[in-house]
Amino acid sequence: MPVYLRSVEILEEKVRSSALNSYPFTIPTVKTLNKIEFTSPITFFVGENGSGKSTLLEAIAYKCEFNTAGGSRNNTYEVESSNAALGEYVRLSWLPKINHGFFLRAESFYHFASHLDQLAREDRTFRYQGYGGKSLHHQSHGESFLSLFINRFGKKGIYLLDEPEAALSPSRQLSFLRLLHEMNKEGNSQFIIATHSPILLGYPDTQILNFDTAPISPISYEETSHYFITRHFLEKRKEFLNELFAED
Repeated sequence: MPVYLRSVEILEEKVRSSALNSYPFTIPTVKTLNKIEFTSPITFFVGENGSGKSTLLEAIAYKCEFNTAGGSRNNTYEVESSNAALGEYVRLSWLPKINHGFFLRAESFYHFASHLDQLAREDRTFRYQGYGGKSLHHQSHGESFLSLFINRFGKKGIYLLDEPEAALSPSRQLSFLRLLHEMNKEGNSQFIIATHSPILLGYPDTQILNFDTAPISPISYEETSHYFITRHFLEKRKEFLNELFAED
């Protein structure tokens, strides 16, 4: 199975010459980051909001020369606040170097869909090839995500996904897992996925990196707070809610 991107490393000489007390170095996981090695064709980033998952994923996309607002090397459009703050401070190590791939940002997916519509208006030969044959805006949010996965992913490349579950119901998250499994079996793709979903995290034999600790460290599925909280909520919902709602 391919692991094209072998590691991401902080350029310490650049960091030392920068303002260490400013973003993104105020994030504990970024401040203590030295080097991460990828050991699986599928890696999950887990952690609370603000823990640095998206910041690092965005930096990897930047170094891959993908549009940091979402898309590939060929998608040129701009979205405010989509710059990669960490991008200039990391080095990627490859074996071999891969240029093909895609960066999916759930929060800016609307703008990506609008970018495709603009391409269709400017070029009559553009028929949403690789996107299901029709505007992503003409599909539900979940349908458009799955359409992108089915039609755009799977070729030899690296795919960076930031919270893909945002538009997917639990059943469609299972559909996505099926697609992920099929692409993983083909052995052409590497995935790095930032997620809060205990369903997606349940995919077997993957690398899970925990951003709730500094430095970032591997964690098993059963040790993640996503699994622990979801399991205990479902097993003892009434007790869980009574404790949550208890007055001080």
